[in-house]
Amino acid sequence: MSYQVPGASARAGITFDRLGATLSTLTLIALVLLPVVTLQPNRILPGEGVELEQLARYPTFMLFLGLLILTLTGVTVVSRHWIRLGLATLTLLALVVATGSIASPLLDNRGAFARLALGSGFWAIGLLLGLMMTDAVVKMGLSARWRLVIVTVCLGAIVSVLSSGLWDHLSLMLEYRNQERFWAQGGRHLLLAFGSVLPALLIGVPLGIGCHRSAALRTFMIPLLSLLQTIPSLAMFGLLMIPLTLLTQAFPVLNELGIRGIGAAPAVLALFLYSLLPIVSNTAAGFDGLNPAVIDAARGMGMNARQRLWQVQLPLALPVMLSGLRIVVTMNIGLVAVAGLIGGGGYGTYIFQGLGQTATDLVLLGTLPTIVLAFVAALVIDTLIEFSRKERG
Repeated sequence: MSYQVPGASARAGITFDRLGATLSTLTLIALVLLPVVTLQPNRILPGEGVELEQLARYPTFMLFLGLLILTLTGVTVVSRHWIRLGLATLTLLALVVATGSIASPLLDNRGAFARLALGSGFWAIGLLLGLMMTDAVVKMGLSARWRLVIVTVCLGAIVSVLSSGLWDHLSLMLEYRNQERFWAQGGRHLLLAFGSVLPALLIGVPLGIGCHRSAALRTFMIPLLSLLQTIPSLAMFGLLMIPLTLLTQAFPVLNELGIRGIGAAPAVLALFLYSLLPIVSNTAAGFDGLNPAVIDAARGMGMNARQRLWQVQLPLALPVMLSGLRIVVTMNIGLVAVAGLIGGGGYGTYIFQGLGQTATDLVLLGTLPTIVLAFVAALVIDTLIEFSRKERG
């Protein structure tokens, strides 16, 4: 909530924003109390946080601090949200650049195995800056398309910094360089996440239409699919491993096709089962919300049942159906990480390897791209929903 400062000119755009002040206060607390970077003796042992006073000796970090103070002031008292968005974005990029530039001098004379890791202060400040950007975007009322553009530009800028070699001395990038199959695992992650979506759509959409038309089918199907959602993912993978193993033993040809009790098969099957409820329920809800007068008008124009379905009902119900797809895609991208525990591959492999080796940065190497993939996928589908609503209007 924002309040106009008494006596301030409206043209000056000065306000007091409570949320901005809260985020600014939390950012300052994180900066002072939490280490932005930590020096570790090796990749496993915990390190010691580098004092803020020591970091302030470096020009790039001083530039970041100056932008941070300017941003915290802006999100607290400036009413023009595009200024807040720009300041928060620049400060986030400055944080990325500053942490990379100080790595090499901090590691001088520390030994061959010493590492500089991103500390809790880095992640806390990055998260709070992201919240400031989100707050500005929401208050500006930007469309999903423009939100996707902003995220793409920010990710592109960060990738450019990483590609430049500025982060090469940080522990996270050292872990990345040690993983030769990182991008292959990314492709595997997407293949598992989306490989279950197509069959779920082919089965779930007709089931959703059937639930719209038949109360008896809805009464049976929705509770059954809801029951499947209550099964924890690890338990679901375990339950599917047994019948798949027995099936491959009975039909060895399945083993040659890659269908086994562990690996991709139980992961894709479990994700397929989890995907059905959002698709079925949102399809049914989309058809339930159609205006009967529109259907009657289509019937009056001489359209048969198939024409009404493809030319009227499906286009009008599409935004609600896409909302269900959004749930499925983001859920699947996250659940694929758990499939790494049963040999499914994907970024979950790094998460569980890191946990087993107590290597925090290896865990982050699997966690961060999973979060980014889910976030970008959600924005892409939000954009599709926006376009479908415009077409509907």
